[in-house]
This record gives sequence, structure tokens and C-alpha cells, in this order.
Amino acid sequence: MAHSSKVDLAPITTDDLPRVGEFLGVHLDSSLTPGQWAQALRPTWTTSHPDHGFLLESDGLVVGVYAALYSETGGPDRDRPVCNLAAWCVLEEFRRHSLRLVRAMVAQRDRELTDLSPSGTVVPLNERLGFRHLDTSGALAVNLPLPARRHVRLITGRPDIEATLTGSDLAAYRDHADSAAARHVVAVVNGEPCWVVFRAVRRKGLRLFASVLHVSDRGLFRAAAPAVYRHMLLAHRLPFTLLQTRVSGPGPWHSVPLSAQRPTMYLSRSGQPPESVSYLYSELTQVPW
Repeated sequence: MAHSSKVDLAPITTDDLPRVGEFLGVHLDSSLTPGQWAQALRPTWTTSHPDHGFLLESDGLVVGVYAALYSETGGPDRDRPVCNLAAWCVLEEFRRHSLRLVRAMVAQRDRELTDLSPSGTVVPLNERLGFRHLDTSGALAVNLPLPARRHVRLITGRPDIEATLTGSDLAAYRDHADSAAARHVVAVVNGEPCWVVFRAVRRKGLRLFASVLHVSDRGLFRAAAPAVYRHMLLAHRLPFTLLQTRVSGPGPWHSVPLSAQRPTMYLSRSGQPPESVSYLYSELTQVPW
């Protein structure tokens, strides 16, 4: 197929999302339909940023995409602008233009950058650009159907969750209540709520794992975890849970320690410490691959 030599770089507008979704569905991950891709790139939270990353265009056709999700919170109680790098794909015959997309992303110096699911080839490029690795050590837990403790009860329905959470947790929950990949449960321990966000993930093609993305109170989670694991097993048919120590604290007795999991990276322009990086407001809650 003949193409002109001109390749334009432009922001991805909301009007571009249908064709960007079609491009990603065909060329990056066909497990999601074009409509699912387009919807996933529309954040379920409010943001002041009007665009959704950058695209390459030639002869009126999309030939490359670096999609992003923008937010101004970065997580509960964190008032900072973040650009989360969500999906990067360029047609082979236009690969020489790939770095134009990368440079456009990195040029956004008013925002912290996060890349929470980089592919193996992207990791060394990110390292050269100054991205740092987050600590992903943790554990793999077996979700056992242990009896629930009397002082722990679980809440899963949206009206009940909204009636239980308060303050920044309630605001962040409402931002993610309609996210396609996020699953929510609130464990109430002796009257105190702990909001847990997780997603289902595949390993070696098997959708058997829950991955904990956010825990509002790690101390309460330790007490509530057996009930949460039971819920993941019985309600979501997920027999295992992937935990990261920096997110949820130490793994339970029935877990296998993991020194590292799949890489997650960030580039801070303001010197924010790694513990400030949240998995909320990212493709991990939005994209249900």
C-alpha cells in the first residue's frame, strides 16, 4: 500500500477515539473490541486535560498511537497532575516515527509520568529517558474459603459503598465506580472501613488472578484480608491474588513471596517519592484486557 512521505503528529481528541480504538483493537490487542478500547481511553473521572495522548497520521489514516490517561489527583489526598502512559503501537512501516510520540509524551514537563504496564522492549527505553522502577515485590496468595470473622463484614453494592466511605476515599471511589477493569469491595472491621480495589489479570493466558491495586488502610486490610480473599474466590472465581507490599502490606501466611513482579515505572518532575505513585487513575483500572 503506497503512502505519502508526510506523517503528522497530533493530540488525540475525543473525536479521534473511535478510530484510535479501531487501530488499537486491530494492531495492538484484539481481545478488546474497538469500542472497548475507545471507551477505556475516556477517563471515568474529571480532568482538566482535553486530550488522550498523541497519534501519528498519514494520508488521513492513523498509523501510530501513544494513548494516555490524564488526572490531577494521582490518588487520594494527592493533588498533582499525572500523565499515565496507557498504550503504544506504531505500524511497522512507520516505526522510524515512533520516537516522535515518545518525545511528545516526555515533553509534558508539567506532569508526572507513569508507565504501569510497560512491555519488555519499552522498559530499557524508559530507563534511558530517566524513568525509575517502582518496588513490585510482594506475594502470591491462595484465595482460601475460610470462614468470615465476626468483626468483619464486606460491602460490594455501590449505594452501600457510597454510604460507608467518606472524604477522599469516597471521591476516589466515585471516580472509579464505572471503570471497566476495577473491582471494589469495602471491608468493615469493627466499624472502620477499608476500601480495596482489584482487577482480574491473566498469566500465561489464564485468567485466574486478582491483582490488588489499592488499599485505603493497610492495617485494617491485614485483619480483613481473609474475607477479601474468600470474596475474590467465591464471587469472582479467582483462586489466586497478586499482592505488592507497598500497596497492601506483607503477604499472608498462605502466600509465596515474590521478589519482583511485572515492572512498573514512573518519571517525576517534582521529586515525588515512589510511595506517592498510585495505581488508581490509570490504565490498570480502565482497560479490561
